[in-house]
Amino acid sequence: MTTQQPSIPSNTNPSRVIPLTCSGHTRPVVHLQFSPITDGTYYLISACKDGNPMLRDGPTGDWIGTFQGHKGAVWSAKLSKDASKAVTASADFTAKVWDTYTGDVLHSFVHGHIVRSADMSDDGTRIVSGGAEKKLRIYDLNKPEEAALEAEGHESTIKSVIWDGERNVVLSAGDDKEIRVWDLRNLSQVNTFKTEHAITSMELSADSKYITCTAGKTVYFLDASSYQPSKTIATAYDVSSVSLHPDHKRFVAGGSNDLWVRIYDFESGKELEVYKGHHGPIHTVSYSPDGEIYATGSEDGTIRLWQTTPGKSYGLWQNKASKDEKENDVNGIPAE
Repeated sequence: MTTQQPSIPSNTNPSRVIPLTCSGHTRPVVHLQFSPITDGTYYLISACKDGNPMLRDGPTGDWIGTFQGHKGAVWSAKLSKDASKAVTASADFTAKVWDTYTGDVLHSFVHGHIVRSADMSDDGTRIVSGGAEKKLRIYDLNKPEEAALEAEGHESTIKSVIWDGERNVVLSAGDDKEIRVWDLRNLSQVNTFKTEHAITSMELSADSKYITCTAGKTVYFLDASSYQPSKTIATAYDVSSVSLHPDHKRFVAGGSNDLWVRIYDFESGKELEVYKGHHGPIHTVSYSPDGEIYATGSEDGTIRLWQTTPGKSYGLWQNKASKDEKENDVNGIPAE
């Protein structure tokens, strides 16, 4: 296990980093996901406690549309591989599937309690959901009137679910400190991985090689085939979310008790960069599919987009440096 103490923010050797702020949400932003690159571009979807998930242009953060229909906080929002559909999980006891071109609800699946996470199959024909009922459900979008397939085993709320089509499994994780792996053919449990603390986030890396997971002050990178840890990194703060850069050379992490965005070297676990821009704890982080930017979502109700290589011409950053410097200028403090 690699242990890294967080650096103490100071004004030593500051490098200028100008994040773009995406406004529009009115409550904490709790989940973000970038789509794969499709038709030469990519998209960003956000889940928020205001109940209004939003779709944005990925490279610029420009607002495209808001999905309206939930009657409670939205805890999770994910896009299909081709970004034509979205699936959301909500405190209103539903998981909804949306048409991303029109914003219309295609399907609404009623649950018996809060739904915390949902994901979509690679071909966009099925979804998996999990939440406070402690059970997994799989719905067939071609037969939405049929009862869902169900699997039980978790002892507490499911906080995250993943559809791994490459291995024909779904994964679930949550407050019972355990990742469970389920065979899609019969929904039998085929593997588990236990952590010391409740699991706060779980995602599949862009190339499906790693499962990234946070629990307590620890970041886990599990081999997505064996479900054993390839790397375990201990931090000095409660980690809320982590995202691995597509080139596997670095990762970004957010904390549930502080305002700092932290970049780490993947191989050594060394903290490389520390940035402040949010006015509340960071609930969710995600790298773009091309690795050029990463997005952070916060308790402060904003999404911020950060460049992997500050100063590089990309998206809206071409002329941004000369505008609103006072508002957008934040210090990036390299770790000691």
